[in-house]
Amino acid sequence: MTPPLLVLAWGNLSRGDDALGPLCLAALREQVPNSLQGQVEFLEDYQLQVEHALDLIGRERVLLMDASLNCAAPFAVTQLQPAQDASFTTHALSPQALLQVYQDVQGTAPPPCTLLAIRGEQFELGAPPSPAALAHLKSALAWASQWLLNAH
Repeated sequence: MTPPLLVLAWGNLSRGDDALGPLCLAALREQVPNSLQGQVEFLEDYQLQVEHALDLIGRERVLLMDASLNCAAPFAVTQLQPAQDASFTTHALSPQALLQVYQDVQGTAPPPCTLLAIRGEQFELGAPPSPAALAHLKSALAWASQWLLNAH
């Protein structure tokens, strides 16, 4: 049986603040209350791929998490809608394009999906997450914990 909740994060742990999505996912996984055991699945990858559309099948709610250079600090929350863009032909898919792929393949609207974009500043290879990004991560984790608790 597919758990009704999905938390999907992507990023590279070796590229400074790009690690924010996976770090938030790991911390959130540690905080899952017993009442949600078996109700949530956690998936992590280096980047969002077209194949991730299959991971949305059978879900009631989805939380997507990634680092962002463009959002306001400490984080931004967006309710996503399917949208076709040029990213579906590249190696890095946008969250909106992922939902469009789901809709095109499944012939139905995707489950409600929320993007948690965590403000990052430094994405250099081999660098640790910046102090500012770690502070943003703490705030984002608090929000994500509430998202999980409000799921049922």
